[in-house]
Amino acid sequence: MMTKVKLREKQLKSDKISLYLDYYPPIVSPDTGKSTRREFLNLHIYKTPKTPDERKFNKETLSVANLIRSKREVQIRNKEFGFKDNVSLNVDFIKFYQEIVDGYYNNGSKSNYGSWNSSLNHFKNFCSEGFYTGQLNSLFVTRYRNYLLNVETLRNIDKSKTISRNTASTYFKQFIAVLKQAYKRNLIEENLAEDAEFIKEEETHREYLSETELKLLWKTPIKNEKVKHMALFSALTGLRFVDVNNLDWKNVYEDKHQGYYIQLREQKTKSIQNHPISKTAYEILKKQNTTTGIVFGDIKYSQISSPLKEWLKAAGINKKISFHNFRHSYATLQLAKGTDIYTVSKLLGHKNVSTTQIYAKVLDKNKIEAANRLNLDLDGIS
Repeated sequence: MMTKVKLREKQLKSDKISLYLDYYPPIVSPDTGKSTRREFLNLHIYKTPKTPDERKFNKETLSVANLIRSKREVQIRNKEFGFKDNVSLNVDFIKFYQEIVDGYYNNGSKSNYGSWNSSLNHFKNFCSEGFYTGQLNSLFVTRYRNYLLNVETLRNIDKSKTISRNTASTYFKQFIAVLKQAYKRNLIEENLAEDAEFIKEEETHREYLSETELKLLWKTPIKNEKVKHMALFSALTGLRFVDVNNLDWKNVYEDKHQGYYIQLREQKTKSIQNHPISKTAYEILKKQNTTTGIVFGDIKYSQISSPLKEWLKAAGINKKISFHNFRHSYATLQLAKGTDIYTVSKLLGHKNVSTTQIYAKVLDKNKIEAANRLNLDLDGIS
């Protein structure tokens, strides 16, 4: 009897549905060697899509799932089940890329979504509409890498400007991540990501504000007082804009053992971490006209750039500072005050200490101490 393959749905505890393939009669799993009827596809759709984006997401995800189901039927017919495939499956790669990008938006990761969406736009610009998985090969990957190293920004600006090497590196990493997903879901036969040469990032100078400058900024008037409070709170806690902006009073705590702290949920693992904050940081929270719900009140990132720039100018600070530099300031000042790099790494939520070492280079205490060992008593020099 020939095995039939049907696409099934399994309701999850959340408002999502997991998609899986149902085999009858059962097949032998290539992973366990045991008889099984189910193969979960690691694809999810919304049970009750409420927006056009969610309905579009469901439609595209179901399309991918049905392509996999069709592929499995051919594999079984040829007695090749086990993820080895002599049949070419040609899937619209741009739609698949879009599915990955939409995942960030639908999961609430808006900051990541912006970067991923830009990377998708560059991919579209490179290969045009209607690009399929059958066109992917190692030469294409190399050609796309070279494109990113030389392409001009797609933003509407007066003068043409090539994207930075670090931006190119980010977009290429995201493209490689999509390739890995395509291989994992058996949409391409060759693991093209395995031999891809990543674009090495250039070291950038991480500008920071000194304690004196932070105190000066606190005394300097600003058009939007909320921006001042959010920026200084970031400098005192190391939190990103998205975490400061989304901070809810229900996640702010105080007890005699831990002092003041915030409970943060890690976006990828969904694990909860306690993030200690100072009394000064807590006092800034108390200055807000809120006691429940969002502490600072929802504000868009685009709304802070202009008042932030004017505020720094009014304070006489000529450094190139964005909101994220207040987080840099926290990291740099912690290291300057003797906090060990492993603790700083944990406070910043870095996966690897190597990421935190960038801040250590900004303030290399050994070099500073070495430079100050050479002082001469010269006539006329105080």
